[in-house]
Amino acid sequence: MDTSALANKNSQPEIKPKMHFKGKVIKVGLAGAVIDIGTGHNAAIHVSQIQTTDNEPIKRVEDILSPGQEIDVWVRRVHDERIELTMFEPLALEWREIKKGMVVKGKVVRLEKFGAFVDIGAERPGLIHISEMAHEYVRTPSEVVKEGDEIEAQVIDVNRKKKQIKLSIKSMLPEPVIEEKIEVVEVKAPEPPKEKPARKKKTRQKADEDFSDSSSIIEVIDDAEKQEENDTTLAIALREAMEKAKERRKRDDSESKAKKELTQEQEDILNRTLGQRATKI
Repeated sequence: MDTSALANKNSQPEIKPKMHFKGKVIKVGLAGAVIDIGTGHNAAIHVSQIQTTDNEPIKRVEDILSPGQEIDVWVRRVHDERIELTMFEPLALEWREIKKGMVVKGKVVRLEKFGAFVDIGAERPGLIHISEMAHEYVRTPSEVVKEGDEIEAQVIDVNRKKKQIKLSIKSMLPEPVIEEKIEVVEVKAPEPPKEKPARKKKTRQKADEDFSDSSSIIEVIDDAEKQEENDTTLAIALREAMEKAKERRKRDDSESKAKKELTQEQEDILNRTLGQRATKI
């Protein structure tokens, strides 16, 4: 057994899809070509995977490739010990490989008012919306990134049908610490509320007494009203009696004056009569 060949074979890296090699054309055929990629195993490239400079359809392989020519190739598929190559540079990320939450590296290729497009090696560039660029307010994307910048971003959504990849820089940044100023305020203990004297519940006896007192008050008021009515009647009667007495006194005075005047007149007549008689004698 050739141990040197075995050691050489074991020293070769494991061949995986998308690996890049500088290959040498060994043989050209109608369906493609055999390429030496330096792994100890010859690899094959199909005519459909041969790239032309003008991207025109290939009529004959020998028009593009020739023995001894060196070309850039990528591993397209590995099956057992058979290696299939391609001259088309594969995507760094296939749609099936793009997962939500994964961190990718890319280059900013275009800026728009609403965000930035980043080439992450997928079929389509990913979009970092302006709201996903920072925790604080961002007025324009150019405040955070510029075209040509190499950045890292996190996949926050992927839609293969719409061919959309949404990225975020903000999700990879630590949450901002908001410092809150705590103002120490001396709080005085509230004074205990003054106890109001408990209102005694009226017992039935007390209620009866109150009712009795109320009845008594009503009776007193009624008596007072009756007394006031009686006093009023008495006052009227007294006033009428006084007026009658006054009229009677007036009348008596008038009669007395008349009698007095009559008496004086009679005396005068008597005196004159006696005087006349005395003269005659």
